[in-house]
Amino acid sequence: MINKLAINNMDCALMAAKEAMQLGEVPVGAAIINYLDGSIVSFSGNRVEADSDPTAHAEILAIRKAAGILNTPRLNMCDIYVTLEPCAMCAKAISLARLRRLYFGAEDPKGGAIYNGPKIFSHSGCNHYPEIYSGISEIISSRLLRDFFKLRR
Repeated sequence: MINKLAINNMDCALMAAKEAMQLGEVPVGAAIINYLDGSIVSFSGNRVEADSDPTAHAEILAIRKAAGILNTPRLNMCDIYVTLEPCAMCAKAISLARLRRLYFGAEDPKGGAIYNGPKIFSHSGCNHYPEIYSGISEIISSRLLRDFFKLRR
């Protein structure tokens, strides 16, 4: 069961996704929350095109910012909220950062790596896997992506 706090935290990720969309980026957003005090540590939207960087996914950027702000590579006191099921690269980064929980909106049958594709957290070589909660603000997250790609076609 998902509580209102999870939905409110996902609103931050949705805001970042909408900002990314306005910049012409695929509308995916991520937010890192310190679960000890509920504060937003960092957030970001995709910046692949803006930064000419194929690794500039929302999750990677939010993790980098949070690690810098907290001055630690281990974010075990934090949760991550993402509007779309993370890809393999981002799932591995979530594992390496030791994030406590992953909350995400829409599943990604093509590029996702949590419930779809390589299912990164189910591999024996994955040293840490977060608790996973999906479907938070799924309809809004899916609509953003659908609208973005509709405009592109």
